[in-house]
Amino acid sequence: MNKTIQDALELVDVNIPSYTFLINLLLAAFLSIILKYIYEKYGESLSNRAQFAKNFLLLTMTTMFIITIVKSSLALSLGLVGALSIIRFRTAIKEPEELSYLFLSIAVGLGLGANQTKITLIAFFSIVLIMFLYKLLTKNKIENINIHLTVSNDNTNKISFEKIVDVISLECEYVDLRRMDEAKGKFEISLMVEIISIKKLSLIKNKLLELDKELSITFLDNKGLI
Repeated sequence: MNKTIQDALELVDVNIPSYTFLINLLLAAFLSIILKYIYEKYGESLSNRAQFAKNFLLLTMTTMFIITIVKSSLALSLGLVGALSIIRFRTAIKEPEELSYLFLSIAVGLGLGANQTKITLIAFFSIVLIMFLYKLLTKNKIENINIHLTVSNDNTNKISFEKIVDVISLECEYVDLRRMDEAKGKFEISLMVEIISIKKLSLIKNKLLELDKELSITFLDNKGLI
């Protein structure tokens, strides 16, 4: 029994052809660049997608490199588990979509690191194709748009909160109050609203300005300020 365990923990000298490793490394880079483009173009995350997608290249290639090294030894694999247990990502993953793309990036690195090149390529392009077809089939589907709406005023004109909400509610499918600050004639109201068309934004703005031309209105969506 002890002999078996010792043999399992010993480093097995596996000769990894340099050209095979280089090809897989280049494939990891190529696939991660494709994944980066897909995420930037079709992702719906609220975060900066271009900035976040830059991690795919390094993550995929590093995963592939690590798996290539540790797959030859149980001891190295256990060492990897120990090393990862002390590594902490300080930036929290806030959205499931980000985690899904990271998981796919790691999966590509794992597959290429295990030298399962063919099945990795088939799986990756199949996933990409399915994602593309899904986006194509749902492109014309009307979906409500979620917008952060902030209305503020620094002058002393008194406009009731109810009147502002009534104007907004008439043009929105859904209105949710997130924050309201009011002091000495100044106020700021933050709402999450749901609309069926971007054209509704202009209509809401015009109706609010009819109440008071001094109102400051900000619309914020997942692409930035409108």
